[in-house]
Amino acid sequence: MLLPALFLFATPPSTEDLESAIKRFTNLISIVETQAADPVNTQQAVYQGAIPGMLRTLDPHSIFFDPDQNEQLKQMENSERKGFGTVVSVLPGRVIVLQALPGTPSAKAGLQPGDEIVAVNGVELARLEFDQVVGYLGESHQHRAQLIVRRPGNARPLAFVLDPELLDSPSVDRAFLLQPGIGYIRVNGFDPQTAKQLKDAIEKLGGEKLKGLVLDLRDNPGGVVQAALEAASFFLKPGQNLLSVKGRSIQEQSVEVPKTATPYVFPLAVLVNEKSASASEILTGALQDHDRAVVIGESSFGKGLVQNVFPLANNTALALTTAFYYTPSGRSIQKPLASGHLEIEKQAEQFQTDSGRTVTGGGGIQPDVAVGPEPPTRLRVALDASGMITSFATEYIQKHETKPDFEVTASLLEEFEVYAGQRNIQPSVGEWSRERAWLQSRLKQEIFNQALGVAKGDEVEAQRDPAVRAAIERLAAI
Repeated sequence: MLLPALFLFATPPSTEDLESAIKRFTNLISIVETQAADPVNTQQAVYQGAIPGMLRTLDPHSIFFDPDQNEQLKQMENSERKGFGTVVSVLPGRVIVLQALPGTPSAKAGLQPGDEIVAVNGVELARLEFDQVVGYLGESHQHRAQLIVRRPGNARPLAFVLDPELLDSPSVDRAFLLQPGIGYIRVNGFDPQTAKQLKDAIEKLGGEKLKGLVLDLRDNPGGVVQAALEAASFFLKPGQNLLSVKGRSIQEQSVEVPKTATPYVFPLAVLVNEKSASASEILTGALQDHDRAVVIGESSFGKGLVQNVFPLANNTALALTTAFYYTPSGRSIQKPLASGHLEIEKQAEQFQTDSGRTVTGGGGIQPDVAVGPEPPTRLRVALDASGMITSFATEYIQKHETKPDFEVTASLLEEFEVYAGQRNIQPSVGEWSRERAWLQSRLKQEIFNQALGVAKGDEVEAQRDPAVRAAIERLAAI
């Protein structure tokens, strides 16, 4: 931890100062190599000690890659996404198949909604903690996997062998109408195809004929910034500023909506939460600053860094923070870190949107309408943790045909109440009554998940989502 201190200066060092510091560092390494009680691996001391220690004084996002790490990074950049095409519900001690996507290895092998995956490659999933299950399932997607599955109605477990295949995973993964004229689109990341996918989804829902659109960027970690800027140009006027970039060693740059843009004019609501970061914050900030959208949800993550990767000698590399992104009003997206890290100008100041509304800097995007998730109740926690709703849905679809106009009736609710009671969940009459609407929605969602696909289940979930409901109200009032 002492070694990197030799390189730190309050002001940029002169050539003489730098040479002197490097000489002191070299002398120190020489003494350690010859005098330390145990043998010293010089490369390890520099790669894993001195250099990372120095970077920690800058910010947590600047990273040094040693030869092994740099090679892994290159492989990740060149790798393709493989998987089995299985959508599952991970519950405490249980993994239930909700959908086997058509044409994927899971569908070809014969996995069905309601199947319970008991073991993967000889590892019993019930013995793992929740986070371990999630990580293990993700890792298993890269290689051939042997699954042991328990199927409702079958006394003996079934065995499946799945070989992963390249899967098409669009970043715009949901697009449907919440109600006549009000569209909903979810973007889970930004890649080179995102803008085109977003445009296609808008047109599919009605294009200019839409009365409003809910753009869901919650849990969107960002990605390709250019894709977010292109998406912003679908809604902003030609020539409007999208963002600016400022850094100590680079010339300030600004990006504007192309002069050839033909934006949509329908009302827009954007949903964000604490996991909305980077490119998703750039898009949201531009729309908010130009009063083009109402932002609903929770404060975003606050990651507005420009990073460059510098190749170094001996197959090493440095990912270094070189600048910061600012919204059109001048707000920094980057959230302040510990004292001395990422000193950003104008952090705590207030800024003005095009119409004169006050928006606050300080990192991240603050919503215009703060809406968080509904607080869990005792009954909801018990039912979700037990997987009882999923199990009930599995049994239901085996006995009944489910059509898109299916609704949960009072008699089906009573049937579920008996089902839960037989499994030791017996809340008071008042609790059942208070949760009636939620139960109807959750049962419908799980039945749709397994009978019609997870996309149809998501449409049901959206209708009870507090942020989506708030967005519909705001759009209807415009």
